Amino acid sequence: MGCSKFSMYNFFFLIMVFSIALGQKNDQIMLNDRNSLVSFMSMIVSDPFHVLESWNSSNIHVCNWTGIVCDMRIHRVVELDLSHHSLRGTISPSISGLSFLQILDLSGNLLHGRIPSGLGDLVKLNQLSLSSNLLEGEIPNELGFLHELKYLDLGTNNLSGAIPLSLFCNCSASLQYMDLSNNSLRGEIPMDDHCELIGLKFLLLWSNELVGEVPIALSKSTKLEWLDLESNSLSGELPSDIVSKMPKLQFLYLSYNNFDSHSGNTDLTPFFASLVNCTNLQELELAGNNLGGELPPIIGNISKNLAQIHLDDNLIYGPIPTQISSLVNITLLNLSSNHLNGTIPPELCQMRKLERLYLSNNSLSGVIPSAFGNVSHLGLLDLSKNNLSGLIPNTFANLPQLRRLLLHDNHLSGTIPPSLGDCVNLEILDLSHNRITGTIPSAVAGLSSLKLYLNLSSNYLHGSIPLELSKMDMVLAIDLSSNSLSSNVPSQLGSCIALEYLNLSSNSLEGPLPSSIGRLPYLKEIDVSFNVLSGDIPQTFQASSTLQNLNFSYNHFSGNVTDTGAFSSLTMSSFMGNSKLCGSVQGMKSCHKKKGRHFIITILLSLLITPIFCVVGYPLLLRSRFRNQFASFNKSKVIEDVEQGGGRKEQKYPRISRMQLIEATGGFSSSSLIGAGRYGRVYKGVLKNNMSIAVKVIDTKGGGEISGSFKRECQILKRTRHRNLIRIITTCSRPDFKALVFPLMPNGSLENHLYPSHGLRHQLDLAQLVNICSDVAEGMSYLHHYSPVKVVHCDLKPSNILLDYNMTALVTDFGISTLVKAVEENTNPIDESVTYNSTDGLLCGSIGYIAPEYGMGRRASTKGDVFSFGVLVLEIVTGKRPTDVLFQQGSSLHEWVKSQYSHKLEAMIDEVLQRCRIVQRDSNIWHDIVLELIELGLMCTQYNPSTRPTMLDVALEIGRLKQYVSTSLNSVTEDVTTKS
Repeated sequence: MGCSKFSMYNFFFLIMVFSIALGQKNDQIMLNDRNSLVSFMSMIVSDPFHVLESWNSSNIHVCNWTGIVCDMRIHRVVELDLSHHSLRGTISPSISGLSFLQILDLSGNLLHGRIPSGLGDLVKLNQLSLSSNLLEGEIPNELGFLHELKYLDLGTNNLSGAIPLSLFCNCSASLQYMDLSNNSLRGEIPMDDHCELIGLKFLLLWSNELVGEVPIALSKSTKLEWLDLESNSLSGELPSDIVSKMPKLQFLYLSYNNFDSHSGNTDLTPFFASLVNCTNLQELELAGNNLGGELPPIIGNISKNLAQIHLDDNLIYGPIPTQISSLVNITLLNLSSNHLNGTIPPELCQMRKLERLYLSNNSLSGVIPSAFGNVSHLGLLDLSKNNLSGLIPNTFANLPQLRRLLLHDNHLSGTIPPSLGDCVNLEILDLSHNRITGTIPSAVAGLSSLKLYLNLSSNYLHGSIPLELSKMDMVLAIDLSSNSLSSNVPSQLGSCIALEYLNLSSNSLEGPLPSSIGRLPYLKEIDVSFNVLSGDIPQTFQASSTLQNLNFSYNHFSGNVTDTGAFSSLTMSSFMGNSKLCGSVQGMKSCHKKKGRHFIITILLSLLITPIFCVVGYPLLLRSRFRNQFASFNKSKVIEDVEQGGGRKEQKYPRISRMQLIEATGGFSSSSLIGAGRYGRVYKGVLKNNMSIAVKVIDTKGGGEISGSFKRECQILKRTRHRNLIRIITTCSRPDFKALVFPLMPNGSLENHLYPSHGLRHQLDLAQLVNICSDVAEGMSYLHHYSPVKVVHCDLKPSNILLDYNMTALVTDFGISTLVKAVEENTNPIDESVTYNSTDGLLCGSIGYIAPEYGMGRRASTKGDVFSFGVLVLEIVTGKRPTDVLFQQGSSLHEWVKSQYSHKLEAMIDEVLQRCRIVQRDSNIWHDIVLELIELGLMCTQYNPSTRPTMLDVALEIGRLKQYVSTSLNSVTEDVTTKS
């Protein structure tokens, strides 16, 4: 018994010794992991969000550090995730000491330098993401020996050199996702007959400098669902033998390469035949390859799930096969800029889900099928630049979603169908350069939905300009030039409040030019040349602060013209053919002054004015003095605003009456006008206490729609608080007068700086532009994710971004915003379009900034704001208005930038650097910044809303870029100081 007891004590003693030894071993192992992480932290030079703060504490266990996950069964670190925290520095090689690491995610930071080859020692790694950094150099060959790797993302860096063969040939069959896109990788895709990536589902290599053919060994990746090789320099025949082995393929992007079709670039049949087995195919992009051959009938046999086909900008010829109509789920078909001929097959109209159809810039002939009226979802129809003839079908009136109708540069005849006036959602109507006769139907002229442009130029139209044209209060451009229009120019055109371009040249218009047109607040260009207009040129044109290009030549104008105001940059070429004009414009004859007459007029006026003042003016002066004394006794009004997280009282502002606003703005005079829109005008003013204000006067004639806009804006301004959102001072609401009063922003709007009037130079540098983008992103992120009530702005554009004393950007104008129900954390963030106070029936933004899904009648959502922000970023970078690109290029700003990407991108970046006066020593830094802005803009403006980032992601990305700009500028300044 004693012996047994002694044995039991020995047993427990041995267990205790073993446990202590094991614990000491585990502590030593964790100490090794800790040392590797501390060494990693030592290479991080900037941590703006303080995510590594817990790493500095010796009292916090390594497994509780931010971004760290441990497996306590083995006492090892298995996950390191520090993504999207704007960390700046290099990746320490010591990270290879985390030998049990399974997930490493450092994406979305400012990490630079090379990728450590030691990452190849992390043999248990199955997820590696270093995307969206500033990493450079070659991809380490050692990464190809991570046999448990499933997910590899190195996209959007500055990586160069060839892709290691080991990535394609030594990685195990478990690799499912590989993204090396948006770098500067060169050479061929490295795959030979011995390479097998049989588990690969996603391969993204777009926007590199890859050459050669698509390797046949890729056909072994039979599980591939997404293949994106767009924007490289790949060549050879389209990879028919490869894609035929990929039955699960859903997205195939081969655009903007140098691919050929079969038989010396004459036969597309083998390629489309190879797609027949891809029964899940949803999107096919082959644009910009110079592909030759006819579209084969077998195109109708490919996937019935296909939603988009991009075959534009190629050399495809012959007729459009009727079999293509079998693709019944197509929403976008782009065959533009090819050599297609024959007629438009009526069978296309059987594609009832078609939303956008591009057939422009071909050689199509015959008539426009009237059956297009049956495609009820059609929102865009572009048949321009063909040889089409016959009449414009009346059936277009049956298309409730039609937004853009482009029929210009054809041989169409007959009259404009009045039924087009029933297209109540039409935003663009371009019938120019045809053979259309008759008058302009009043129903068409009264299309108040037109928000971009009306172009009826270069036809055979006659009669007068319809007065109904004044209903186009949101149209940006009207071109009626080169017709036979007669009679007077209607003064009602002054109601087209948003008009920027007006061309009435080469007609037979007569009479005076209305002064109301010169008062249009956004008018930039006007051309009335080659008419028979007479009288003086109204002073309103000379006083305009926005007009840049004017042409009054070859009319019967008379009177004095001075070279001041908007006329200061004009030459005689703008006034040619007006023999009765005189003045100080260079090349114009001088005017003969008539002495004595002005003196007599002055005496007569003084004799008349004195008794009138005695009878009328003095009593008014007494009344004004009495009113001011009475107003001083009014009590101050307290505006209560709900702060985020509490309800404290806001600063007290004085009650502001309508009469005070009238006095502050000079009676809402035109000289005080600083902006105008569909729902009212904005005036600047100064109160008697010297406070500068901006007064937004709502147009109460709009009825319930305008009243709803006023209430909506009040509700949003009352419930939101953020440093990058405009703050309201007070409101003034009466049945016949409604106004919002804001502090006047001394630096005006972003639009004023991007497009300064009268040829002033661009005033904003790139650092300021990045800061402005960051401010706007922060404000929008607050509205979408942190505001007490979620808000979809719906009209984000430069004129709705104001700049304060410090050039801090503030988002303003919530008149058409949508209030969105708060989204629970466990709900799908993409589904944010359910509203309790919507803008149904209102304009969902401004042309050029409107998300494409809005054009198809979908509800407002936060993803629409992301699209608008992306357009804004591209506009800031390129210096081009989205509407200018539409007028000049016939495509959206997003499409135009994407067409430049990436082969023509360097020229665009150089132009930006030159415009912003970047000196040579900083050009490399700014080159990367401009490139990142372009890429961010393109990501935000993707057609599919679900693939766009959230504004929270965008704000983090821009914040990261802003931090990089600040650090880089400080570094450059220190270098210059040191050298000097």
